[in-house]
Amino acid sequence: MSIDKLKNLKEEAVKAIEAVIDLPQLNDVRVRFLGKKGPMTEIMKGMSKLSNEERPLMGKVANEVREAITTAMDEKHSDLEALKIEKQLAHESIDVTLPSREVKTGSSHILTQVVEQLEDLFIGMGYSIVEGPEVEQDHYNFEMLNLPKDHPARDMQDTFYITDEVLMRTHTSPVQARTMEKHDFANGPIKIVCPGKVYRRDSDDATHSHQFTQIEGLVIDKHITMSDLKGTLTAFAKKMFGEEREIRLRPSFFPFTEPSVEMDISCFKCGGSGCNVCKGTGWIEVLGAGMVHPNVLEMAGIDSSLYGGFAFGMGPDRIAMLKYGVDDIRHFYTNDVRFLEQFKVKD
Repeated sequence: MSIDKLKNLKEEAVKAIEAVIDLPQLNDVRVRFLGKKGPMTEIMKGMSKLSNEERPLMGKVANEVREAITTAMDEKHSDLEALKIEKQLAHESIDVTLPSREVKTGSSHILTQVVEQLEDLFIGMGYSIVEGPEVEQDHYNFEMLNLPKDHPARDMQDTFYITDEVLMRTHTSPVQARTMEKHDFANGPIKIVCPGKVYRRDSDDATHSHQFTQIEGLVIDKHITMSDLKGTLTAFAKKMFGEEREIRLRPSFFPFTEPSVEMDISCFKCGGSGCNVCKGTGWIEVLGAGMVHPNVLEMAGIDSSLYGGFAFGMGPDRIAMLKYGVDDIRHFYTNDVRFLEQFKVKD
């Protein structure tokens, strides 16, 4: 083969490559010109038949032609790949003018909402939020709260024991005991609320659960009186149930407070005239409270002759049931989206 025929072969191959419209066709052209039975392969095989003078010159031109054809094919391959991607993007493009699908978002659980409302209320009154362990020592859960071993009042708070001295806490009061034990009054009074989960060995029904939430408050300082407690509870009742609410305090018994009271609020449904919510009494029991027992102060290392205070405890579950008319505490824990969506916080 002459040099002129090699150059013509290059021109023919380049034209064929330029006419290609897709990758399979480009591969056919490659096989046609550079394949095992193609002209370039035949030329390279025939080099051995050339004279010593012709072989270097023909070899150089043949390599240049082969390289030119290969380069043209590579460039065409890149162009076809880019064109393929461009067509795919055009075919799969999204019409941004169409209305978007609604993205469903979650919301805080109703009990979390109630706890946060209570926290906001008490933070506004100068309280701090303090949390503690749910797996607690008997010492802090009972003994530091004036409930020694074998005290009959422990029966009301039967719980789940891990060992004889370690249990699932029955209230958040151990957080108060721990706080009193380490508090330095040189830094100011104790004024805390303690939210969290608590556990009791109850049979689950419409008003009882083996696990529920609780939030307790504690104030310890000099010159604290029952009137301070009543003012605090009045502010709570009006914030959570309406400004027209009234409260009443009834004598009660708790081992860790003396005197102890139960707090009722005037019925928010009937206004006190009597209905099914208040069971005809006009009042609804909401929480327990009282002045901190001197024994509790002394066991925490606080001089009860100088310091006194009050404590209160409430269940956000009960607050939510009363406020939103929920008739079964189990609804809060069964994760039924139909129930929970009723309390979704709107943006």
